[in-house]
Amino acid sequence: MYDSLLNFPGTLFGELERLQRLFDDPTSAGRAASIRSVAPGAFPAVNVGNTPTSVEIYAFAPGIDPAKLNLTLDRGVLTLAGERDGAAPDRSGNGYAYSLERPTGRFRRTVSLPEDIDPSRVDAHYQDGVLRVSISRRAEAQPQRIAIQ
Repeated sequence: MYDSLLNFPGTLFGELERLQRLFDDPTSAGRAASIRSVAPGAFPAVNVGNTPTSVEIYAFAPGIDPAKLNLTLDRGVLTLAGERDGAAPDRSGNGYAYSLERPTGRFRRTVSLPEDIDPSRVDAHYQDGVLRVSISRRAEAQPQRIAIQ
């Protein structure tokens, strides 16, 4: 569970390690991150994967009008931008919001793609709050079976 007792939360060494991680990467606030990941809570959440013939991107963006999404592909970078309208909390009367966890406003996510994609063969569909983007790989980059004689 913990690497060692030195990393156990609440100990002096655990706190020093947390501070060290914070100074190593101030954007992560002490959270582990990989090269392709972003801070938790980024909107929309994105899954990226590949098959031998395509690159598949799934963006989870419920409640957004597809007409308000802007999807571009430029020099190997796929960009998804748009705006999510949100209901403002009712400030009339004595009520107020205790918590606002649904992100609203403008958003922008970018995904770096491999060099072997074919930018002329992109397919995008939005259904049930999920935007699926499929980008085909170039034919010469796909694996080919070689006949043995």
